[in-house]
Amino acid sequence: MAKAVAKKKKAKSSKKAVKLKVQPFRWLRRWLLRAALAAAAGFVFLILLFSVVNPPITHTIWAEQRRLGEVDRIWVPLEEIAPVLARSVVAAEDAQFCRHWGFDARAIQAAIEAGGARGGSTISQQVVKNVFLWQGRSWPRKVLETLLTPAVEIVWSKRRILEVYLNVSEMDEGVFGAEAAARKYFGVGPDQLSARQAALIAAVLPNPKDRSARRPSGFLQRRAAQIADGAATIRADGRAACFED
Repeated sequence: MAKAVAKKKKAKSSKKAVKLKVQPFRWLRRWLLRAALAAAAGFVFLILLFSVVNPPITHTIWAEQRRLGEVDRIWVPLEEIAPVLARSVVAAEDAQFCRHWGFDARAIQAAIEAGGARGGSTISQQVVKNVFLWQGRSWPRKVLETLLTPAVEIVWSKRRILEVYLNVSEMDEGVFGAEAAARKYFGVGPDQLSARQAALIAAVLPNPKDRSARRPSGFLQRRAAQIADGAATIRADGRAACFED
């Protein structure tokens, strides 16, 4: 009888020990789930908010402001930006902008075949990275970018995506957006840019710290000529229809 009671006590003690071991993991899973849901809710809120409210700052702008002391940036609506600049940027960065839902399969395939030497990100992906995330190559950022891009495409119009892109992209060191770039490079407003000037700004985008539209190298001039041709092409074949009136 005494042995039976001792066995029952031992069994209860073992179950209690196992339960104590399991509970911390349950708590951790519960905490992680709640954190993930809170983060998702936060992103959804920001996506909805920034569909109508201009992002006050981005991580990249904040980081450059800390590094340089100040940055040059004035927000302007798409209506106050020369249409040729919008077309030039699309031609340079994402010619299929009006025809995809956030990802360009052909561009991604080309980037893979090039071994990562070229980027495959669409303008929509770049907006997500610039507005909601951070720079750099890391799997966590890429996963978040992949999850958020379709949501932005669903909630925002193509015009809104391009408007935000043209206002948050770095176009020279510490110079963000079309208004600041147009004034710094050419001394004109963003609505007064010529086709060549617009193409030069678009050619700077992949590497704004090392390229200059004011003093373009031979390579940059050739690239700008290609972009100008591309901008004319997408206007003619309808690939600019989603962001032009």
